Amino acid sequence: QMRLLESGGGSVEAGESLTLSCAGSGRDISTVYMSWFRQAPGKEREWVGLIATSASTTYASSVKGRFTISKDKAKNILFLEMTNLKPEDTAMYYCAAADYNYEALNNRYHTWGQGTQVTVSS
Repeated sequence: QMRLLESGGGSVEAGESLTLSCAGSGRDISTVYMSWFRQAPGKEREWVGLIATSASTTYASSVKGRFTISKDKAKNILFLEMTNLKPEDTAMYYCAAADYNYEALNNRYHTWGQGTQVTVSS
């Protein structure tokens, strides 16, 4: 059974950077499509970006150019590097795994982490 565990969240000021980690166990994260999602209070869960099994990446327009997804195959860890953070980036961030490239179709992801909170103050 695959499991995911996020870490690295925290409170930062606008313009600062933060890197989130998602440690996988039970399955090689390189064999699945991995996405980051986020959910702010009172809002629907929003897709942030995806890294495919080929290691190609795609991003939501709201974060493109500021966020970068990567993975460490040896350690089975997924990363989300966030730069130039804005108050509207404040949310709980989740990593999720799917067997196909579902991008924003969050109900198609079979494994989710518990989330890590990111708070950006102005």
